[in-house]
This record gives sequence, structure tokens and C-alpha cells, in this order.
Amino acid sequence: VLIQCLEDNRIEKILLFNRNPINIKNQKIKEILFNDLNDLGEYKDEFINYDACFHCIGISVVGASSKYYKKVIFDITERFVDLVYLGNKNAVFNFITGEGTDSSEKGPIMWARIKGKAENYILNKGFRDSYMFRAGIIIPEKGIKSRTKIYNFFYLLMRPLYPILKLFPFITTTTKLGDAMINTVFLGHKKKILNNLLINKISKST
Repeated sequence: VLIQCLEDNRIEKILLFNRNPINIKNQKIKEILFNDLNDLGEYKDEFINYDACFHCIGISVVGASSKYYKKVIFDITERFVDLVYLGNKNAVFNFITGEGTDSSEKGPIMWARIKGKAENYILNKGFRDSYMFRAGIIIPEKGIKSRTKIYNFFYLLMRPLYPILKLFPFITTTTKLGDAMINTVFLGHKKKILNNLLINKISKST
């Protein structure tokens, strides 16, 4: 998403909140590192007048307790939602969630309930618009690597098949995901929960 924002002339400024340095130098970027939710309140004035938030922070559910998973997926999201809304109620808030997310928050799968809770909080906040990117299979491009080792192993095995996999409309790429996020801000879309089919379609919108 960040790479596509850097390459898109419609994006003028990027306020990047991260837990670890991104190590990309670009005049568009202002990077702020945080380690604790309580630190974010110090930066509330930084959020003023930004037109959109692309919220991409997350972790794999593999090996994560429900308490820690909730902290990363819901608690951090809730804090960012509140700060972005305080800075500009007319913003668009985009959230990378996942295929199979449980909007009812009552299903048997822990990660799906928590992501559903985060989605509902965003959708009900009152932003000008918000979109839930329920991505399924994502093929990495432009040197992107996952921090989850098992994912990188899977990608390594599947790399020879990338040219074929990219032809399937239910599989997306990191490039298309970034482009779709940007296009929802400038062009909008009637549906607010987006799967890979819609992500691919919106990424090509002009």
C-alpha cells in the first residue's frame, strides 16, 4: 500500500505510524514510531486534516493468544480510528481485514470475531466513507516479503506459478491492493466490504 502511495501522484503527503522503521526515505513520508497505545495520544495533532487512513497493522493468528491478538487487531485499530476521526471526520478509513471475517462477532473462530469487531467499530464511527478489505490470497510484488516465515515459504514454493495465478480473478496482488485502497478514496464504491474480486476491479478504476 505504501509503495503504491509513493508512486501515485494523487497522494501528496503520508503520515506513517509504524512499530518498526520502514527504512524508506521519501519526501512524501513523515514517519512516527510507537511502541505503546498510550503513546499515540501525544500525536493527536498530527492527524488533523488527513483525507484518509490506510490501516494495515496486523499479525498472524498462528501462535497468538486471544488477548494479544485482540490488542493488535482491535485495540490498536480502535485507537487509530478515534484519532483519525478527531483529526478529520470527513476522512475515508480503509482497513485490511481478511476473508472469512465474522461481522456478527459471535462465531466460533477467534480471529474472525475480533476482526469483525474491528470492522464494525470502523463502519459505525461516522466517517465520510470506510472500506473493509477482506483480502484472500495475495501475491507479493515489488520485493514485498511477509514477516511470517511460513507465508514466505509458501510464496517461495508458489513463485513459479505466479504468472498463472495472477490470471485468476479471485487472487489479487500487493500492487492491486494498494491501488484499490487509493481509488476508493478518490472514486468511492457502493460496496463497503471488498473481497479479492472487487479489489481487482477497483484497482483498475479510473
